[in-house]
Amino acid sequence: MIPRVLVIDDEERMCWALERALSHEGYQVITTTRGVQGVSLAQEMDPSIVVLDLKMPDLDGIEVLRKIKDFNPNIPVIMITAHGTIETAIEAMKIGATDYITKPFKLEELKVVIKQALHVNQLENQVEFYRKELSKKYGKMIGQSDCMKEVSLLIRQVAKTNATVLITGESGTGKEVAAVEIHQNSNRADKPFVAVNCAALPEQLLESELFGHEKGAFTGALHKKKGRFEIADKGTIFLDEIGEMPISMQVKLLRVLQERSFERLGGTETITVDVRIIAATNSDLAAAIAKGTFREDLYYRLNVMRINLPPLRERKEDIPLLVNHFLSKFDPSHSKKISSDAMKILSRYNWPGNIRELQNVIERALIVCQGTEIQPVHLPRELLDSVEENQLPVLNLPENGFSLEELEKQLIIKALEKHNFNQTRAAQFLGISRATLLYRMQKYGIKS
Repeated sequence: MIPRVLVIDDEERMCWALERALSHEGYQVITTTRGVQGVSLAQEMDPSIVVLDLKMPDLDGIEVLRKIKDFNPNIPVIMITAHGTIETAIEAMKIGATDYITKPFKLEELKVVIKQALHVNQLENQVEFYRKELSKKYGKMIGQSDCMKEVSLLIRQVAKTNATVLITGESGTGKEVAAVEIHQNSNRADKPFVAVNCAALPEQLLESELFGHEKGAFTGALHKKKGRFEIADKGTIFLDEIGEMPISMQVKLLRVLQERSFERLGGTETITVDVRIIAATNSDLAAAIAKGTFREDLYYRLNVMRINLPPLRERKEDIPLLVNHFLSKFDPSHSKKISSDAMKILSRYNWPGNIRELQNVIERALIVCQGTEIQPVHLPRELLDSVEENQLPVLNLPENGFSLEELEKQLIIKALEKHNFNQTRAAQFLGISRATLLYRMQKYGIKS
């Protein structure tokens, strides 16, 4: 698309000169000598860039800039100013002007400033596009529970660095989503994010996938191929299920972590890359090290910064937020909502498959539900059966009456017994915090 330049300057000769010079550069140029009309044209034509004089007769250039930035803050604006108004030009920069140029100026100088501003704006738009595409593919971290606030804080802190990150957590807790958030909040956000599942490929194919191969390196290698590390250069590579990587591949990965270099399969040329590595696992790597299936030196190289994602059963207060997120994702028209009874069931279930399982349940319920409200009947049978098994225990209450305190005491005892006196799980089962449970246990003299 041909870049559109809007020139707003009260001098007709200046407008004529800029239109002629910039048109020769291949730009589509529209000019006006009035600030008010300039604001209207900026709204109508959606220019690629605005060249704006600071001194205007009807509407001051600063006010024109404010109005343009109000309806479209992404339009780059180049201010034209005289020598005596540099302070005002700096004020314009604070409001959102991209750059300024002082009179008298050479047309070649202005051309360079416009070209640079358009290039920077294009890069910013690309970054925003990549962010949106990654968000659409992977989603985003959702949760207001204390444990998720801690995770979000860690992500923001580690994103600002180039440290290698190890993300741990059960399957379905959102490890890849966390990796994407680290990438998006880093200074590599405009560079590639490349994901590799280490458990999905046999050893030779995994080596080729990670490091590439030369033509003829193995049967079927008809062409030279770049590996994921090369593709991710200057960006981030995400190694999912790192605990499943064969031990021989772990040695080669360790070298990349140490030297940031490798050779393609079947090649001799050493390739150097600048890649941020994020690894993830749902395995117990400490146990794998003890069994000899995971290298201890690789573990310490990966575990520079560790982020552990809690299972959904430990953050049940986030379930309504996640449910509403998936409803919006799979039903953008918002034609269906979830009933309070169905939400109660979803909140009581322990979610062994974590967020991935919840997402699948909501997507299925939207398909099954023919009305406007998802009811318990639209949820999977196994989920309903599991919740019924976890209903509150039967209490032995005296027939001649009882106090609320006695009822509460028995309920706490039964919940603790049901969960083998695991206080965290008993508290979740009762819908209270662990601190509240400990207070009640102390109050009623219940021993752990």
